[in-house]
Amino acid sequence: MTNKALRILIADPQHFHRMKIERLFNALDYYRVAPVQNLAELLTLVDYGCEPFDAVVINAELASGSLNLLGFFLDNPQVRQVLIYNEPSAPRNATLGYAQKNVQISHVALPGAQAIRHLMTVVDAPRWAQGPSLPQRAYA
Repeated sequence: MTNKALRILIADPQHFHRMKIERLFNALDYYRVAPVQNLAELLTLVDYGCEPFDAVVINAELASGSLNLLGFFLDNPQVRQVLIYNEPSAPRNATLGYAQKNVQISHVALPGAQAIRHLMTVVDAPRWAQGPSLPQRAYA
C-alpha cells in the first residue's frame, strides 16, 4: 500500500524534466512532490525544512561542480533516500549504482519508470520489512 504522506523533492533545471519525473511518481500514487529548478531552492528546502524528505531525485548537472552532491546527501538527516542522475562519473555498465546505502547514482540523462519504482521500493518498504517497531520479548 502506498504511503501518501511521503515527501518527495525533484531538482532539475529543465521544467519538462521535472514534470516528467513528477508524473512518474503520480503514476505510482505519490502526489506530495515538490519540484525545484535550482540549487539554491533545493538547499533552502533541505536545510530549513521542518520535516525530512523521504526521497530526493536530483540532476547532477544542477550542482555543476559548485557542490559535492554525494558528500551533501550522505548521512544528511533531512533526506532519507537520494537518486542522483545524469552523473558522468557513474559506471556506464550499470543503469543504477549505490554510492552508499541511502544514495543511488545513475549516468542516464533522465530516470525512467523503472528507476523511480526501484527508488520507491526502498523508500516505501512495508514497515514489517524495516524491522520490528516494538521491543522483542522472549517467551518461555
